[in-house]
Amino acid sequence: MNDHHNHSGWLKPTRLRALTQWGLLAICLYLGIRFGLFVRHFETFGQTPAYARPPGVEGFLPIGALVSLKHWLVNGTIDPVHPAALVLFLTFLALAVLTKNSFCSWFCPVGTLSDGAWKATNKLLGRTFRLWKWLDLPLRGAKYLLLLFFVKLILVDMPAFALGEFLSSPYWAVADVRMLHFFTAPSALSLTIITILTLLSLIYRNFWCRYLCPYGALLGLLSLLSPLKVQRQQQHCIDCGRCTAVCPAQIEVHRKQIVRSVECTACLTCVANCPAPDALDLRLSYGRQLLPGWGFALLVVLIFTGGIGAGMLSGHWQSSLTTQDYQQLIPFASRFGH
Repeated sequence: MNDHHNHSGWLKPTRLRALTQWGLLAICLYLGIRFGLFVRHFETFGQTPAYARPPGVEGFLPIGALVSLKHWLVNGTIDPVHPAALVLFLTFLALAVLTKNSFCSWFCPVGTLSDGAWKATNKLLGRTFRLWKWLDLPLRGAKYLLLLFFVKLILVDMPAFALGEFLSSPYWAVADVRMLHFFTAPSALSLTIITILTLLSLIYRNFWCRYLCPYGALLGLLSLLSPLKVQRQQQHCIDCGRCTAVCPAQIEVHRKQIVRSVECTACLTCVANCPAPDALDLRLSYGRQLLPGWGFALLVVLIFTGGIGAGMLSGHWQSSLTTQDYQQLIPFASRFGH
């Protein structure tokens, strides 16, 4: 039976997902503040208290992580400057292959804020809007074009020697610092783009995620390999269409026996809102084995924490940069790359 018929509200997939989403967002904010204090110490030349650098901030360096991944595969070594970037990137890829594109709906802080934006509008106006189908389809292709650009630029065109040069450059060493500055001191252009995307996310459900995020595009494609799929048992379905109506990805769930769409992020909103017992569940592909919502939540958290734990235990988490390196690099971070 659908597990939302069997358990208390706290074990509903949507409730567990919300707890995971907002919990990780809080952790990201904490890491961001800690990293800001770490950077501030060196920008003030030691006039403010020193803080330990949190490696988790490297999760915001996906493009550099893609370079690091190719460097590892081609040259056989893991980048010691930002090793956590590769560890987190590989963890997110593993999540996609094993548990659909669960990173986007269960962990991504941008996805969490996007969810909060359209839900706020929905409460205020009683609805959100959808783009016309003739515009929706080509716009969805934009994120795949962006993904293709980065794949060609890094995985196809970038030679082995260039990988090492990039990963040993001062620009890569302070990539995390520059990312911090993007959020704390954005340029006029960056602020304008962020404002426009925020407004669009208020009106259109998950605008950035649906149309522009190349990271989500990559994970969505890999999620096709996942053995777990949302499946509809036609003999129990009452054809109410509720699953389709609540799907954030606008998938016509009620017309499918197995949901294989790259847009599916395993948010389990459809499962949680299905009123018919046994009609809609998360199961192994072509099998009868059911995975309840609480079991799926536990699985994605275990894979996420397991990936990070593996990075720590293997010694690929802390940066090899020393205090002396940071003293020389951070005060001049804005100059690199120009």
